[in-house]
Amino acid sequence: MAPGIVSPQRSFEHDSAPSIPARLDASKLHITKTSHPSKLPPAEDLTFGSHHTDHILQVRWTSEHGWQTPQIAPYQHLALDPAAAVLHYGFECFEGMKAYRDTRGDVRLFRPEINLDRLNRSAARIALPTFDADELLKLIARFVKLEERFIYGKSGYSLYIRPVLIATNSNLGVAAPTAALLYCIACPVGPYFSAGFKAINLEATSSAVATRAWPGGAGNQKIGGNYAPCIAPEQAAKARGFQQLLWLFGDDDRITEAGTMNLFIVLRTEQEGCFELITPPLDGMILPGVTRDCVLSLARERLAPSGWTISERQICMSEVIHAAGVGKLVEVFGTGTAAVVSPIRTIKYRDTLVHCGLSRHQSAGAITALFKEWIEARQYAMEEHPWSVSISRIS
Repeated sequence: MAPGIVSPQRSFEHDSAPSIPARLDASKLHITKTSHPSKLPPAEDLTFGSHHTDHILQVRWTSEHGWQTPQIAPYQHLALDPAAAVLHYGFECFEGMKAYRDTRGDVRLFRPEINLDRLNRSAARIALPTFDADELLKLIARFVKLEERFIYGKSGYSLYIRPVLIATNSNLGVAAPTAALLYCIACPVGPYFSAGFKAINLEATSSAVATRAWPGGAGNQKIGGNYAPCIAPEQAAKARGFQQLLWLFGDDDRITEAGTMNLFIVLRTEQEGCFELITPPLDGMILPGVTRDCVLSLARERLAPSGWTISERQICMSEVIHAAGVGKLVEVFGTGTAAVVSPIRTIKYRDTLVHCGLSRHQSAGAITALFKEWIEARQYAMEEHPWSVSISRIS
């Protein structure tokens, strides 16, 4: 086998024939540093996912022995048996989270417990092993500490962290996995909008044409199978001049998500000077996004006292079109880890082009920009808040 390739059949260090499968244990971490550190890419060359850091965190699991010794090793390829269950039946889930460098040079994670709790729920949904989230957080903190030179000390820059859990057992039978690999890689990233906000145009698609998620499915989990089927419809939309799809569901064309983002809509209400912030509810089809939760929490903290209504409710395209027609549609924006917030300029729905409150010369609405400012203040610890956790305090 080639040097640096990890065999899926080789177990990392574990007790012989344990009577109870071992729990994930960060105290057993073994670190092998690379002998060939890579050159840092220029900040201006960073695009999402294009450069990876020097190491990989790996922990193997088997149904017999449980979680084995965690390893941080030089970045390397994975070797998988051609019959590995992940390659045939999609036993795979993942997370996306970020580390930031604050103005004092301290490295921080942003609400990592939500990401790891969600990873556990995703794993359980597809019969992959769950883990002690506190132990995985300790491992990720050690991994980030090792890779912190890749976190540029500039506003808008961060380290994108991608934990992944896959089934590695080699059996073509469709059954619960008996072997798995949890690994984590990372890449330095710059501002999503390098030259300031850029509003995007959406094309709404009926669930009769293409469906991202459905009741009783797994749309509320972060599993690979939710993403691949969306790419072809999105490519078709891009060929028609749109940046993303707006996923609708049901005969009444209820709004669910925009591309891979949660969606927010700001409406002017009947009461003078009052507004409603709306996002679809977590009904099993919507991914419970970390940024979505941040927006809702901040809105209830800072906008509700001023008379705003903060709603998690169903909203159909007919209501959006009506609001736009009577001048009550103020703003529309998406939320996610990559962009934080993404302003929406228009939505193409059937034969109607809905303008989402932006003037020709506006790149983002005032509320969209405000949420970005509020969230980034906490991400970079310009505002001290429990959401931002120094890796030095994770042990």
